[in-house]
Amino acid sequence: MIAHVKGEIAEKFASSVIVDVNGVGYEVSISALDYDALKVGEIVKLYTHHSVRENGEDLYGFSSLAAKKLFELLISVNGIGPKAGMAILSLAAPEDVRNAIANADVAFIAKAAGVGKKSAERVIVDLRDKVGLPSHVGATEIFVPSSTKKLEKDDALDALIALGFSLKEATEALEKVDKSLSVEERIREALKKR
Repeated sequence: MIAHVKGEIAEKFASSVIVDVNGVGYEVSISALDYDALKVGEIVKLYTHHSVRENGEDLYGFSSLAAKKLFELLISVNGIGPKAGMAILSLAAPEDVRNAIANADVAFIAKAAGVGKKSAERVIVDLRDKVGLPSHVGATEIFVPSSTKKLEKDDALDALIALGFSLKEATEALEKVDKSLSVEERIREALKKR
């Protein structure tokens, strides 16, 4: 399995990028948010999900480990494949998608390309208990692409996931930790509350 790729963005296509890793180009499918944030010539590290099928292999890339884990939860739902999972993650930032699932916001999830109301309901039913508590209550806003908007990444959440926490456990551990603290302090506080 390919866990991540680190290299220069050599080319961008409609929903993927080619990452040049020491002369080898990996085509990696990405969400609309990551596509908007990444620039040709930029050195990046993308966490990847390596999908092997009967007729091919695909790499799906994410700028954060939390986004990758959420994607893997999404594709574990019956009827949600990698393309539908990427479409759901393209709706908003990973934390907003997680929050929409936790809030049972079927209308939000159903707005993803290729995901109908029944599939959105299945996502909510299957994942609501796996994504943690909602960080805020209310409707979730759809992502609007903008070349000036930079994707927010929670390094503390990624670190906890790397330490073996599930997405739900990491989210709940960080829920009551002050966001103004440094990443290291947030991780330390989350570990104390476990």
